[in-house]
Amino acid sequence: MLPVQQFENFITQHRLFEPGGRVLAAVSGGRDSVVLAHLLKQAGIDFGIAHCNFQLRPTEALAEQEFTKNLAKSLDVPFYTTNFDAAGYAHQKGISTQMAARALRYEWFEQIRYSFNYDCIAVAHHQNDSVETILLNLTRGTGIAGMHGILPKNGLIIRPILFLNRDEVDAIVADNGLQYMEDSSNASSKYARNKLRHEVIPRLKELNPKLEETFDNNIERFRELEQLLDIRLNELRPRLLVPYGDEIHINIAAVKSLSPQRLLLFALLNPYGFSETVINDIISSLDKHSGRVFEAPGYVMVLDRNKLILSKSKAAVDTVLINREDSEVTYGNYKINLLHDDSPLIVKDNPMALSVDAEALIYPLQVRSWQHGDYFIPMGMTGRKKLSDYFVSEKIPVNQKDQIPILVNGNGDVIWIGGYRPDERYKVSALTKKVIIFELYMLNL
Repeated sequence: MLPVQQFENFITQHRLFEPGGRVLAAVSGGRDSVVLAHLLKQAGIDFGIAHCNFQLRPTEALAEQEFTKNLAKSLDVPFYTTNFDAAGYAHQKGISTQMAARALRYEWFEQIRYSFNYDCIAVAHHQNDSVETILLNLTRGTGIAGMHGILPKNGLIIRPILFLNRDEVDAIVADNGLQYMEDSSNASSKYARNKLRHEVIPRLKELNPKLEETFDNNIERFRELEQLLDIRLNELRPRLLVPYGDEIHINIAAVKSLSPQRLLLFALLNPYGFSETVINDIISSLDKHSGRVFEAPGYVMVLDRNKLILSKSKAAVDTVLINREDSEVTYGNYKINLLHDDSPLIVKDNPMALSVDAEALIYPLQVRSWQHGDYFIPMGMTGRKKLSDYFVSEKIPVNQKDQIPILVNGNGDVIWIGGYRPDERYKVSALTKKVIIFELYMLNL
């Protein structure tokens, strides 16, 4: 028998969706997602099945795609599927294949949800996934938010079988004779999550056979602690973050009285993009001379005699789009001319001009200020570099960084740090058939 009553109770308890809501279920074909699909069907919920083929294991992937198609047919529900070149996307973005697959599938799920009027997207995470997530977060370093595990609901993403652990899922599959596809990559310890699953967690269960239940109880405590922190922050914000025109003033004496200081100050300033490293620098500078500047993308914090002054970076400029037919655009104090040429011209030794392989461009392009997390592959190099690290290495003053025009492709890649250095991926090569030359000029304003 399927635990339909527990399933329905969990949905109601966590208000995953309203009665009569339509659910798009992400189904890989593995046992977890197969159990999710059957529970949705038995509970009488209006749902459809969405499946992604990432073409990472060609033969297996095709079999899984066909299996989920037949599963949807047997359950008499709509079926949606698509193919992705996950490896190619990962290489293009300079990220892991796992990260690429995650980004691709969630973007596509949302497109299907919106296009076919589903209310939410259901994924088949269970308690063991939550345990693994917490252990990964602890290993890499985390705050309280990283201790609450996987949430039953996060925006439009819901996890209706989070009340089950892996052993319970296996028992449901066996007891009900459910058919599923086994992903061969799950047996490999190549990935960090699989290493935890196959090597670490079994050892922990030797110490505590009820590990999942213990973690589930701990997760509830951590979520409650997170709620207490939110209550405390809501009390502190109006007292510490005092609006003053376009600025926010923070009394240094009040910061010194915070306890625990680092935790609370980080939580208060995190919405403005200040990292833990910067928060540590702020705290260590509270008794030093005025004038020190701390920064986050789009914001600056200045140490005054008895207060911290938070403001937007005055040099930040609104994003400008470049369409295929444009010949020039203006960005802040700069003008950018675009020259189209059928010969593969290469601009050399001129930081204010750049030749780009026209076929590599995806319109509209953007010209914008740098953002936290931006990276590029500097011309002549193979490894990627964060723009923030590049600015430090080039000793670019804090108050100038947000003025620099960043040329961004339609796929999100940084093509050029205007006036400084282009990206290796967009250089003109012997195979280039057509180029676009970008010329950067300072305006006399």
